[in-house]
Amino acid sequence: MRSYIGLIHKEPESDYGVSFPDFPGIATAGTSLDDARQMAEEALAFHVEGMVEDGEAIPEPSSLEQIMADPANMDAVAVLIPLKSQAKKSVRLNITLPEDVLREIDAYAEAHGLTRSGFLAQAAKRQMKDDGNPGNAKGYALSA
Repeated sequence: MRSYIGLIHKEPESDYGVSFPDFPGIATAGTSLDDARQMAEEALAFHVEGMVEDGEAIPEPSSLEQIMADPANMDAVAVLIPLKSQAKKSVRLNITLPEDVLREIDAYAEAHGLTRSGFLAQAAKRQMKDDGNPGNAKGYALSA
């Protein structure tokens, strides 16, 4: 199980904030240190699951030395936060689509804040779910 460094910040009259230098988009807070750590685990897992669904690469954890070398992090306390969810491995593939369909996919994905891979993965999952084919344990349609 991978762990990432979370930085705990505490200002007077505020909750304990947690941020992740390896994931600039994640920030959470808790009323106590234990609560902040729990919220950080949940926020990290949720964010990584979204990245996987969007087909984005999950960064390797930075070292403590790398993170603390940034002067902006000097006032924070570093803690290891385990990534509890199993990030699924993304696999690169080569597919062929008509050019006009690819343009439509890209336009739709961009308009909805998705990557091309993320959109295609969501569309495939939705189609398999809607088909409701009990062909295997995951409900995927099987064909010969």
